[in-house]
Amino acid sequence: MEDEILARKNASIPLIANVQHFSLGDGPGIRTTVFFKGCNLHCPWCHNPETIPLTPTQMTYERAGITEICGKPVSVDTLFSEIMEDADYYAESGGGVTLSGGEVLLQADSAAALARRIKEGGLHLIVDTAGCVPYSSFEKLNPYVDEYYFDYKSANAERLKKQTGADVTLITNNLSRLIAEGKKVRVRIPLIPGFNTEEGEIEGIASALIPLGITHVDVLPFHRLGKSKYTALKKTYAYENTPLLTQEEVNEIVQILEKHFTVKVEKH
Repeated sequence: MEDEILARKNASIPLIANVQHFSLGDGPGIRTTVFFKGCNLHCPWCHNPETIPLTPTQMTYERAGITEICGKPVSVDTLFSEIMEDADYYAESGGGVTLSGGEVLLQADSAAALARRIKEGGLHLIVDTAGCVPYSSFEKLNPYVDEYYFDYKSANAERLKKQTGADVTLITNNLSRLIAEGKKVRVRIPLIPGFNTEEGEIEGIASALIPLGITHVDVLPFHRLGKSKYTALKKTYAYENTPLLTQEEVNEIVQILEKHFTVKVEKH
């Protein structure tokens, strides 16, 4: 995995899982979301499991009789041309482009090349990240990014490492440095039943974010919209039978966070 990450990080042509046009959930306005292939975490609730491997992945939808390969190298020029097809919609709606994944920053060089083109094109750019990468990867994109969407799943180092493979110290330090350098950052907290929804976990997240000067957070209630992808990948979905949070449970979590932050609840 480390060799694959190094190879992709230095590649000039990004490996792309999907390009989604007319996206309404990845930032303001109408957007095009570019999903980069590859993630260095293994969150068992991930709703984009096809983006985790750093290599092309076969997906078979047996009921529909469809087999497809997810992940192909796409040049920056080709991606930018496709993005610009919807430039009028971005302008009219206050939208733009979101780079997501997977983990965009595992392909820092090619992502930065695309980000530079997007910036030169006068488009608004968001990068969605889990933040568990060396800060040198952020430095390559910082000149071009208007805003980072930054996941913060837990402040519990042991639990986070066990469940996802993430390093909470690295993540927190990266978040702190982005803020210190004046980058616009939107902190997003996915609410995962049985992982981070207990009061102590939520208070722990708040305690980690407050010293960084965070004043606003988004919460993203757990959903199972990626279930069919696990079937297509012939993988077991660990959260297949996990109940969704009730509105009352979400409200209780929001009330805890509202002691410290302005809170927005994201819709699916």
